[in-house]
Amino acid sequence: MWDKFTSISLIKRILIGIIVGAVLGVGVPHLTWITILGDLFVNSLKAIAPLLVFLLILSSMAKHEKGSKTHMRSIVVLYLVATLVAAVVAVGASYLFPVEILLPKVSDATTAVPKSIATVLKGVLNNAIENPVKALVEGQYLAILVWASLIGVGLRAASKQTKQVVNELSNAVTGVVQLIIQLAPFGIIGLVFTSVSESGLVGLAKYGQLVLLVVGSMMFVSLIVYPAMVWLMTHQNPYPLTFFTLRESGIPAFFTRSSAVNIPINMDLSRRLGLSKKTYAISIPLGASANSGGAAMTISIMTLATTHTLGMEVSFPLAFLLCLLSAISATGASGIAGGSLLLIPMACSLFGISNDIAMQVVGVGFIIGVIQDSVETAVNSASDLLFTATAEFADLRRAGTPVNISERVRQAKKNESSTRDDDQMDIQSVENEAD
Repeated sequence: MWDKFTSISLIKRILIGIIVGAVLGVGVPHLTWITILGDLFVNSLKAIAPLLVFLLILSSMAKHEKGSKTHMRSIVVLYLVATLVAAVVAVGASYLFPVEILLPKVSDATTAVPKSIATVLKGVLNNAIENPVKALVEGQYLAILVWASLIGVGLRAASKQTKQVVNELSNAVTGVVQLIIQLAPFGIIGLVFTSVSESGLVGLAKYGQLVLLVVGSMMFVSLIVYPAMVWLMTHQNPYPLTFFTLRESGIPAFFTRSSAVNIPINMDLSRRLGLSKKTYAISIPLGASANSGGAAMTISIMTLATTHTLGMEVSFPLAFLLCLLSAISATGASGIAGGSLLLIPMACSLFGISNDIAMQVVGVGFIIGVIQDSVETAVNSASDLLFTATAEFADLRRAGTPVNISERVRQAKKNESSTRDDDQMDIQSVENEAD
């Protein structure tokens, strides 16, 4: 039974859940017990998310190693800058096109509105050094981020066995989260039922506005911002490479909804582009977690939509602080489906928004995740390949051996059917390391 259930695409199951929840909300709104499904889903995520974030950051920091003589410095800079710029674009779009989201239980929670940047910074610093055990219990994500990073740095000197234990714990908790996400369609039924039964179908229309804002912002970044970065680095027309990465890497990632799953595809595409194996064998797995512009955009837009819904005025300095926090926290979110949504409470805590309200926003995120998570993953995975190629081409140009990017792309298309056994072995080994 379970195998038959999971054999159906998660996207299809969530779509069915949305339809069933809407039909039940219109047809039998008096069956209030259906809301329990949504409550169980949100509460289970609320319980496991702090531990997941802690272990993901701990594991990634512990496994981090200094790069060798490759193009990694340029690639890492591109990853970090792109993630921050994407967050800035998301914040700008949220200011230009403010969207409210439906939060049925918002009246049951209290919200502390920050009065100034100094107040927020003081609160951020105090929360950042909160007791780590208390932070895990109460879901104080800033403290979780800080302590996990510090402990992870300390674990770099630990033995391989210790790092392996940390990695396996991270994988185990990730597996639990993935199990919960597999059951998301039932939670979606409860969440949509609650929204429709209490607010009618008009409430769902606001989800459509939110989807347009998220997808539109991501498309702007993919088609305008990232190509501009490529042009600045290479001084060549960026669109042949941009469209190649979106078509060959972005489309598969759209349907798998996992940057980690897309690693083998990007590895093969890197080979077809004639990139250095020493570089892409490191940069592609790294990008699957570190290059998270789409995730940073999701976190920023969902957080600012929440503040707008609650009637909170967010100054530009606070918004820029959100960009920094989103860019930092998004690292590692791309490894699992819906990972960015689980970091929304951390961003919301910056503005004093309670965890109860934040987890309602996470539930909304899963409703729109049918489209949002797919587009986000496509943006992230395609840009992994885009920036790996861009950094190498830019370094070669500076070294006096420029590359004709359009010609490389044409050759890559011709080499589509060519494969090598040794590359397959490298792909598998690197993918195992990324896991």
